[in-house]
Amino acid sequence: MSDTASPIGGQSECALRLTLNGTERSLTVPVERTAADLLRDDLRQTGVRIGCSRGVCGACVALVDGVPAATCAMFAFQLDGCAVQTIEGLAKSGQLHPVQQAFVDQGAFQCGYCTSGMVLLTKALLEQHPQPDRATICEWISSNVCRCTGYAQIIAAVEQAAARLAAEETA
Repeated sequence: MSDTASPIGGQSECALRLTLNGTERSLTVPVERTAADLLRDDLRQTGVRIGCSRGVCGACVALVDGVPAATCAMFAFQLDGCAVQTIEGLAKSGQLHPVQQAFVDQGAFQCGYCTSGMVLLTKALLEQHPQPDRATICEWISSNVCRCTGYAQIIAAVEQAAARLAAEETA
């Protein structure tokens, strides 16, 4: 196999279409490009951070069709046809999403490196389990490594966000 050949039908590039934070995008990327590099470097979604490059730390999490995905462990072409949400697309009209606001209110970040992934995990969690118990919260956030907070503030933020979203739904 030559340097320009690829395992995908011998192509070195592929076209893809995705919806990024509500905006349709069409582009051509090298087949070996990771989703994290596409999002971060090409599409300027700098909230997608590279930590481990193996899909285990959670810093690169984006929501792909509503499901948290470690974008460093997937190829860009896997995003073809998908709706992708990054932290940059969460706030609306200058207003923080209730999950983001809960993280601010609870001081659920220190260095901030894991925060965007943790916020997106929380959003997905609360969409599937609007009133999660602590065990469920801990299970969900265990896929994102935080070396600074000790997780107490993060758990409190998830609980506050759940309460806030529930209150908005009944209002």
